[in-house]
This record gives sequence, structure tokens and C-alpha cells, in this order.
Amino acid sequence: MVLLVAVLFALFLASVPIALSLGMASLATLMDKGIPFIAIPQVVFDALDSFALMALPLYVLAGKLMQEGGIAARLVGFAKALVSWIRGGLAIAVVMTSMLFATISGSSAATAAAVGSMLIPEMEKQKYPRPFSAATTASSGELGVIIPPSVAMVIYGVVNGVSITDLFIAGFLPGLMIGVSLMTTAILMAWIMGYGERQPFKLTPWLADVAAAFWRASLSLLLPVIILGGIFGGIFTATEAAVVAVFYALILGVVVYRELPVSALPRVFASAAVTSSVVMIIVAFASMFGFALHLLRAPQQIGQLLTTITENPIYFLLLVNVFLLVVGMFMETFAAIVILGPILSPIAVSYGIDPVHFGLIMIVNLAVGMVTPPVGVNLFIACGIARISMEQLMRPLAIFLMVLLTNLMIITYVPGLSLVLLR
Repeated sequence: MVLLVAVLFALFLASVPIALSLGMASLATLMDKGIPFIAIPQVVFDALDSFALMALPLYVLAGKLMQEGGIAARLVGFAKALVSWIRGGLAIAVVMTSMLFATISGSSAATAAAVGSMLIPEMEKQKYPRPFSAATTASSGELGVIIPPSVAMVIYGVVNGVSITDLFIAGFLPGLMIGVSLMTTAILMAWIMGYGERQPFKLTPWLADVAAAFWRASLSLLLPVIILGGIFGGIFTATEAAVVAVFYALILGVVVYRELPVSALPRVFASAAVTSSVVMIIVAFASMFGFALHLLRAPQQIGQLLTTITENPIYFLLLVNVFLLVVGMFMETFAAIVILGPILSPIAVSYGIDPVHFGLIMIVNLAVGMVTPPVGVNLFIACGIARISMEQLMRPLAIFLMVLLTNLMIITYVPGLSLVLLR
């Protein structure tokens, strides 16, 4: 195992792409063990020949169709109409829209980009400080991989043999809790610091605005109801739900709203294909890495090491949380899942931890990594839209990070929150 780890970290330090690093480190191990190279295409094909994995490119495509077809804009408009009259209302609208967008896109970066591009400029017009606007957008964007459907959950389920539908169901209440806590934090910060312009409230105009926004967004709001209702109701699988999402978003954007011209479809499909292929290549090479770990009995060895440190599942989960938070600061989420999931998940099961619950712990941990420097994807997206530096963002972001970490501890040590809907 020393050879595998040494080669992998040497390649990381040399800035070799993650997928190639995984593949080359695995190749070195196969050579050392005298395994024929014919095993490589067999392992890769077996990993990618998965009905569940088909959901990944479909959810990516659905998210892009939402952005291009006017669905995201209508969700933003509805959230603004509901709460923009409150001081801090636009900050609440950011989180609320992120929650709605997450029910379809499955991606943290896509959620932060779509919501931020529409609401950060609007918040600036209403006198919200740009660092606060960017911090709210970046932290709420992580809901894209927590609230189902989630691309991260699809990958975790595939590489660990866990039901993706169960993961989707388990993520609903934790995602809702995180969303509500972020909205509460945003409005308290706005009130205490005096952020934003307070809009005059008149019941009749407000009801008229909400009704008009709801009417414009009604078909868009129906999409998450169809997807989540179908999955939770057992009408279709997570993969079949992805097909429904793509078809519905396509019809809305092209036929109903007419904001997505047919001439733009090749560009949208190509963009989704490129995004999906990057993740699929990582999954393919990670399957080789997992095969090498299996040959070296790495999960068993690491499990034995951990049991010598502690036999208490509470302390084990604390160690895992600290480890994953550090990993999430430096490693891309999908890569971390495919590398560490097959190692940590069997160990967690040996401690009596439900694999679905552990999947939520791992995904929420790594989602926090998307909003922590130095490589937090959501931070770069939000800073780019708000035109500020990372240093300017850190002060308001620290408060949101404390809230996210508190939620993580609740999710970790209250398994019923994740598993109650499965019972």
C-alpha cells in the first residue's frame, strides 16, 4: 500500500490531473502485484456499465436546461416576491431559490452560479454588501449536493453499492434543516447589521405580486414535485426521474417558455456532455484505484488501525468528520467520494453505522469543503460574480460556516434525522 499512496501523492504534487493520478497509481500497483493489464478495461467497463450511473449526465443536463430555458429565473422571481419586502428578504430568497434549484440540478456549483448570477446584482442594488451577498450565495449553493436529487449521492451510491433512492430520501430532511438554518442566519445578520433596504409592505400589492410570480413559476415549481414525488412514492427510480427531469425541462424551455431556441440545444447538450465526461473519467479511473485497494486489503488494514485508536463509534465519527473536512478543503468532492468512499464506508458499517446515514455524513462534510478555502469551488464562483477578493468574503462567510458545521454535527449524531423517512 506504501507504493500506491506514494505514487498517488507524488502525482498530486506534480499537478497531474486527479483522474490520471488515480489511474497511474493503480497501474503501478498492478505491475507490482503481477496482475495482467487486461484487468484494467474489465474493471473500468464494469464500473461504468451501471444503470444507476446513467442518472449523472442526465441530472447535469437537466440543470443546464433549467438555466438556459427560463426555469431558474422564474424560481428566483417567485422567491423574491415572497420575501423581498422583509429586511434581509433577498438573502432569504437566495437560500430559498438554491433549495428549489437543488431539487432539480443536483450540483453545488451549478446552483451557486445560477442563483448568484441573478440575485447578487439585485442585492447590490438594494444596498447589501457584496461580501455578504457572495457568502450567502456560496454557502447556500452547497445545498445542490445535499437536497435530492444529487449527483454526489449518485456517485456515492454507485461506488459503495448503496441504494441511490434511499440516499435521496435520507437527504431530504437534512437539506431542509440546513436551508432553514441558513435563512435564519441570513435574516438575523441583515437585521443586526442593517443590510438591505426595507421595502414598504402592503398586503394587497404583496398578494398580487406573489400570485403573479406563482402563476409565472407554477410549471417550474411542478418539476421538483414530479421528481421528488415520483422517487419518494416509488413511481420511478432515481435514474428514471432524471429522464423525466430532462424531458420536462426541455419541453418547458423550448415549447412553453420559448426561451431556449432549438438552435441552442447542441451547445447545451455539448456543455452537459463535457461536464459529465469529466466526472465519468474520474469514476472510471477511481474504479481502478478501488480495485488496487481491494488487492492490498486497504480497507481492512485501515479498519484495524482505527479500532486500535478507538472502538467507540462516536469518536470514530468525530475522527472521520475532521479528516473529511480537511480533505474537502483541498480535494474536489467527486474525487474524494470515489477515493475515500470504498475505504471508509465498510469501516463505518463495522462500527454499526448505517451505510445510508454514513453516506449523508460524508456528502455533507465534502459539501462544506465547497465553501472553504483554498479550493472551494462555490467561493470562486461567488467572488467572480460579486467582483470581490477571497479575503473580503471571509468575515461574513465564517458565520455561515459555523452554522454549517453545527448542522453537520446534528446530522452526524442524530441518525434518525436522515433515516426516519426510510422507516
